[in-house]
Amino acid sequence: MSTSTVKRFTPTPGREFIWYWYAITAVVVSWDIGYCFLRPRSMPGGDLHWIWKPYAIYVNIDYIYGFPALKANNGFTNAQTFMNVIETGLNVIYVYLGPSSAVAPLIGFTSAAMTLAKTMLYFLQEYYCGWCMVGHNTLPDLLQYWILPNVVVHFPNRYSLHPRKGSR
Repeated sequence: MSTSTVKRFTPTPGREFIWYWYAITAVVVSWDIGYCFLRPRSMPGGDLHWIWKPYAIYVNIDYIYGFPALKANNGFTNAQTFMNVIETGLNVIYVYLGPSSAVAPLIGFTSAAMTLAKTMLYFLQEYYCGWCMVGHNTLPDLLQYWILPNVVVHFPNRYSLHPRKGSR
């Protein structure tokens, strides 16, 4: 088959922003990966905490990121962080290939599915442990720092999971 007969994928107009979303999230999630894998040095009181200063609030909202989970040797934080490494690698591959690559939609779909699955896992872990890591929060704090950020992250990913008109 000659290259002139190979059909190249063209992104649906209006979905190019997904490329930007994956580029931004790769940076943000890499920052989070650093925080998690470098605990306790990245935590309040640690010599590297200045890089992750905003986490000073979050460690008191979600104990899985804070001292209670670290002291209990809870492996969930770093286990999900390992999954973040894979997800971020997929995001970087998507960005590198560009939205017009024939395989980019599959890579983007896989990354978005991982994001959704990890978010569901976080919620289910909290539900089944009786809200053991976030149940101490007030409803406004829980909404502002835990629920809304996890909802917002899924709006752009929804477009990666949604079938495109005319795609097969």
